[in-house]
Amino acid sequence: MSRKLDNNGLPFLPGFSFQDVTKTAFHRPQTLSYSKGLALARPPRLGIGLEPLLTEQMMHEELSGMAGDMPDFTYGSFDTKYIKDLVNLSYHAAPAPTHPDPQPFIPAYVTLDKKVLCFKAYFEEEMINSRDEKRCVRHVVIYYYLEDDSMSISEPWVPNSGILQGQRIKRQCLPKREPGKYYHWKDLNLGIDLEVYGVKYHIAQCDAFTKDFMQRQGIILNAPEEMPVDSYLQGREKPPPTCTTRSEFDSRYQFLHMDRKVLRFFALWDDSESELGETLPVTIHYFLVNDTVEIREDHKPNSGRFPFPVLMQRLRIPKKMKPGHDQFPSCVMEDSVEEVEEFFSPKDFQVGKMMIILGRRFLLYDCDDFTKDYYHANHPEINIKSIEVPRKMGKFEGMKKEIPPYNGFGSLEDSLQSCLSLLPAPPRKNVLKMLENEHKVLRYSARLVTPKDASESQRRKDADRLFILSYYLSNDTICIYENPKNNSGFRGGVFLKRTRVPKPDTSVDNPDFYSPSDFSIGSILDVFGHRFVLTDADLYVLNYMENNPGQIPLETLETIRQKLRSGTNQTAEQNGKTNQTAGQNEPPS
Repeated sequence: MSRKLDNNGLPFLPGFSFQDVTKTAFHRPQTLSYSKGLALARPPRLGIGLEPLLTEQMMHEELSGMAGDMPDFTYGSFDTKYIKDLVNLSYHAAPAPTHPDPQPFIPAYVTLDKKVLCFKAYFEEEMINSRDEKRCVRHVVIYYYLEDDSMSISEPWVPNSGILQGQRIKRQCLPKREPGKYYHWKDLNLGIDLEVYGVKYHIAQCDAFTKDFMQRQGIILNAPEEMPVDSYLQGREKPPPTCTTRSEFDSRYQFLHMDRKVLRFFALWDDSESELGETLPVTIHYFLVNDTVEIREDHKPNSGRFPFPVLMQRLRIPKKMKPGHDQFPSCVMEDSVEEVEEFFSPKDFQVGKMMIILGRRFLLYDCDDFTKDYYHANHPEINIKSIEVPRKMGKFEGMKKEIPPYNGFGSLEDSLQSCLSLLPAPPRKNVLKMLENEHKVLRYSARLVTPKDASESQRRKDADRLFILSYYLSNDTICIYENPKNNSGFRGGVFLKRTRVPKPDTSVDNPDFYSPSDFSIGSILDVFGHRFVLTDADLYVLNYMENNPGQIPLETLETIRQKLRSGTNQTAEQNGKTNQTAGQNEPPS
């Protein structure tokens, strides 16, 4: 809305207003502009025809009328000198004129801009899940902004505290316990408790600006207090390093001269106190290169225990802890040098004594030769003497394996393998012997010996049965073949497949098998309950025995020679008789 305030003294009524004939601009002024590519809107100050708005005219009139008034502060009357310092006014030494010039109006938010009161406070927090500390003291800084009476509380960052720190309460007007009331700078002082959202902050100190501001406002501050220190954080602080005399112990010398040198002790782990516990043999290794200890279990086959290789991995074992670290949870982290006063050394491992390692009891009863030489050379005062420990017999220890009797299925070697292993393997063969004696067979003629209690008809039947016994030199097996005979009542063919035949009255564990030395003419062989008598042999048997006299007894060789000679003579006589008969039957020429 734009109009002229002066309309020639006429009231502003219909018919009494006249247009300015000199006015040439009737457009609406532009209120939109662009800055850095963004459209910005500004409030209009001119109306249609570039006439000033009524609101702009009234604002200028009000500001001109208030130019001579002195500004009043929001919080009472300030000292004149303090007001001069805040607004940075320059006063002349000359006396003020009778009618001073009006000073410009400065709002309170401009005067108190960036004027902040700073207080140092602390509060205590109860620690529930910690056994080392009961209460935690946490320091905070309280800021009071004078321009809008807002406050903020922040907590300085403490390294390795494990607590989320920083701004606790963002900038706002902090309410009191009374509804609708807020904290004011007049409510703040040293040595008081400030309760904000259920937490009591004890104000202990303030900065120099806050102290000067309070004194100018007539507020007497209490004496400042010392900020308490958290006992837990103070205990964690490391003392400053001190210069100490260098130790004569040289770790490099130990590494160069003690590398791959290990002391080995044989011990018994007494675990009888635990449920289902027992005494187990272990081996303790002490590595001289870095004073570490390793414990291994001595597993036995079929013990029923999982063959876990290491009972305790290689590490340095603490012997004595420093004061204050006795209850340190060693199962969570390894003990460092700063927490251990003394570690185990070779002097602590003495044969014949009980020692406790990480809560377990071990009885050292023996050691190896290198360990004994090391103690004699470096620690002669320690007597190394092995002791005898009572050996506990196992449930199945000392029991003799009983091999069941042969059941008749397969060969003896195959049946024995099924008794020695759950997954039987084929018996081992003498390959060299098989290659040297391949296709070498000793053949004998044999007859079946009828039992004494057999009937007469059975005797006559068995007397006509002829057998050929073949002995294979490649694997010492015997095969018996029966010559078929018509109308004999017996089916000829293979009587016994190739197999090794043990001698009667021999044990199953160590059987004695038949060999060529046992095959003499007239000898009786017991083949799995059947008895055979050898009646004849071929010429290859005689040649083999004559070529190997060291393996064949002389009596066996002589019986075969006599049998073959008598057989040769009988053949010659039969041939002579046959020739003579043929000559008599020939017709005369």
